[in-house]
Amino acid sequence: MTILRSRALHRYRYRGVLRRGALLVPTVLFGTWRLAAAQDGSHGGEIAPFLLAIAAILVAAKVGGELVERLGQPAVLGELLVGVVLGNLGLTGLHVFDALHTTPFLPIAAEIGVILLLFQVGLECDLKDLVAVGASAAVVALLGVITPIVLGYAVSSVFFPAASAWYAHLFVGTVLAATSVGITARVLRDLDRMDAPESKIILGAAVVDDILGLIVLAVVLGVVGAVEVGGTLALPLGAVILIVLKAFGFLAGSLVVGRLVINPLMRLVRLARSPTVPVVLGVAYCFLMAALAELVGLADIVGAFAAGLVINDEIRRFFGEERQRYRIDHAIAPVGTIFVPVFFVYMGLRVDLSSFAAPDVVLFAMLLSITAVVSKQACSLGVFMRGVNRWAVGVGMIPRGEVGLILASIGHTVVIAGAPILSEQVFSALIAMVLLTTLVTPPLLRAVFVNGSDRNPPAVGAAQGRDPHLGRRASPRVAG
Repeated sequence: MTILRSRALHRYRYRGVLRRGALLVPTVLFGTWRLAAAQDGSHGGEIAPFLLAIAAILVAAKVGGELVERLGQPAVLGELLVGVVLGNLGLTGLHVFDALHTTPFLPIAAEIGVILLLFQVGLECDLKDLVAVGASAAVVALLGVITPIVLGYAVSSVFFPAASAWYAHLFVGTVLAATSVGITARVLRDLDRMDAPESKIILGAAVVDDILGLIVLAVVLGVVGAVEVGGTLALPLGAVILIVLKAFGFLAGSLVVGRLVINPLMRLVRLARSPTVPVVLGVAYCFLMAALAELVGLADIVGAFAAGLVINDEIRRFFGEERQRYRIDHAIAPVGTIFVPVFFVYMGLRVDLSSFAAPDVVLFAMLLSITAVVSKQACSLGVFMRGVNRWAVGVGMIPRGEVGLILASIGHTVVIAGAPILSEQVFSALIAMVLLTTLVTPPLLRAVFVNGSDRNPPAVGAAQGRDPHLGRRASPRVAG
């Protein structure tokens, strides 16, 4: 009884600290940013506002992530929502955080975060697993890309027939084609269904879906770049084929050439005495490949993903049974913990809630969300295995999560003819779609699994040690 009373008292004190902390955090954020706003630039230059902005964003991201995780949702949602709140406080008359929109170097920090995120995803993908996903997973992935692109293009072009060019509608479809591997994996682990055949198909298809999505993104950006250079909206078929070949060629070439580059580095890693050599060389190679992808006209995240894929495969091949000793995903995880939340909060900062004052934007967001959910149900048609819950596969492919945010962000930053590909209204509607699809997936996936089996899944949040952005539990094989 004494022990139980002591534990109860400890929990009471802990909750009291949380309550006081909940009041303290906004005060600290407000005071910090008031200090930043009071600077005239004569003392701290540009670095002081940047450091204060990063401090405020990290604290806000952690508070938001902690709150939504207690509701059984991914921390990514909390970080995004906190960004939306901070970025739109000006609508209520509180302009204390308005400077976040113009803080120097903040977009660069956010870009580093998304590069590291895709690098981590690549490190967690096994080329052998991608080759062995089976016919069902491959067809599911193809249907999960083609159907959303077609339906997304149709909805965007019908709803905004004259407001945007055809490539803007194509980009909307590309965003809808995304699937968040991390969020789906997190929910499946929470349900204790990672070993189910449906889960293997979902995760295998989601990884292939991401790769196809990156290729489609590379093609779309190539098409947009060609249009910008040519000054015309018409694009010859030969140019499209060349762009497709360039996208496939970069990914294939990075795998082949990567082995030639990484193999000598592995020998240096084995000879090195410092334990930090592997992670330093790995991140350097990641940044190099991201820069090369940018230089050839592709998205930098394509190069980051390819770098992670090559490094993971080479570590396994070169070190064999010693590979656990030289894995770098665990060492990179703390770096990602700092920079990745900056990206998601920054995405939220760029959402203008005032755009939803227009009824057509709200209606467009609702239509996009419905299209996003319905289009992924086509994935169930690609399941060939008997005894597999097709609805579970379709529902598991719904969340857009971080991948959708990345694609929407690129569309909102790439400028053609003096304007971004995605307008402010379309970008905000896409963010709303990402939020809704991420929110509805856990309850829907839980429902289809419970209705399709007598097994009682554990409560959400039972799995521990998960990365809030990649949605996976720390294990010898997967970074935490």
